[in-house]
Amino acid sequence: MNKQGGWNMMKKIITLLILLASPLLFAASETAQLDTGLVNPGYHDKPEWFKESFLDISEDIEGATDAGKRVMLYFYQDGCPYCAKLLHDNFGNRDIADKTQKYFDVIAINMWGDREVSGLDGEATTEKAFSQSLKVQFTPTLLFLDESGKVLVRLNGYLHPHQFDVVLDYVAQRKEGQMSVRDYVASINPQAASGKLHMEPGFIQSPVNLAALDKEKPVLLLLEQKTCAACDELHQDILQRKAVRKSLEQLQVVLLDIWSEEKITGFDGVETTSRKLAEQLGVHYAPSMLYFVAGKEAFRTEGYLRAFHVHGGMDYVLGDAYIEQPEFQRYLQDRRAEFEARGIHVDLWE
Repeated sequence: MNKQGGWNMMKKIITLLILLASPLLFAASETAQLDTGLVNPGYHDKPEWFKESFLDISEDIEGATDAGKRVMLYFYQDGCPYCAKLLHDNFGNRDIADKTQKYFDVIAINMWGDREVSGLDGEATTEKAFSQSLKVQFTPTLLFLDESGKVLVRLNGYLHPHQFDVVLDYVAQRKEGQMSVRDYVASINPQAASGKLHMEPGFIQSPVNLAALDKEKPVLLLLEQKTCAACDELHQDILQRKAVRKSLEQLQVVLLDIWSEEKITGFDGVETTSRKLAEQLGVHYAPSMLYFVAGKEAFRTEGYLRAFHVHGGMDYVLGDAYIEQPEFQRYLQDRRAEFEARGIHVDLWE
């Protein structure tokens, strides 16, 4: 190993030791507590599953290749509203987040940052200089790299989730040898989400006070977001089915936007916001369906589900089956067998 290589390895070891000794170090550097006066109001937390990279891009590509993945470089800047939309609307979608984690190592690079980056040529530079060398002029900018470091797809700016999801498929499925990304997107013709929350007359209306709800009747907390095709399908199809509707009407239904700053009162009687409550409950994806009994969470489902599972979740709580049978999957198996015995065929994807 040459002197430069030895020094790079030593820096990585030192960095790793610092991380192990102080897990909060990096978070504190960008999101210091309010009483220090150092808060960066434009900083947006990134998903915890983003790769914690030493910013040696060649090594990152090698590691991703060994894992059967590809590298996605995410260039951002603090205070960028479109970066916030990417993190919230796109990576806040369970299907997109799961797909991204499965097929990509996402590496975040601050286009104005001073952290050291080792580029594809092995030369040491800074985040800012590295961004400039790649002609990054907008945020977010996403570069999808192949196994040799070649840029397969470049996204200058924000794409809506339905479009972004198709680009993920294009790179993940290695379609670049068959057609251009533009032709692939055109062939799929993805449909946009409605861009609205589906508030219904029977739902608890604003201002929401969870502490004031009937303690004798279970609460269904629907945590969603506006750019969510699965949320659209849930409300426009599944929740409109007669059998599902019958169970839904036995619940107190509260619909909240997981990114909204609208003030609400929590189950504990303390004023908070929809966004803070979602964070407190550990909800990062939409749609999520959380069931509460007497103010305590009894059960939840997250992500994309079809009618049998959605309806099963409701009856699992309404019939107190969650107390007797703690395994929801076993409950569903028994429920399906019961339906089949009565001559009712269950199509899990209907």
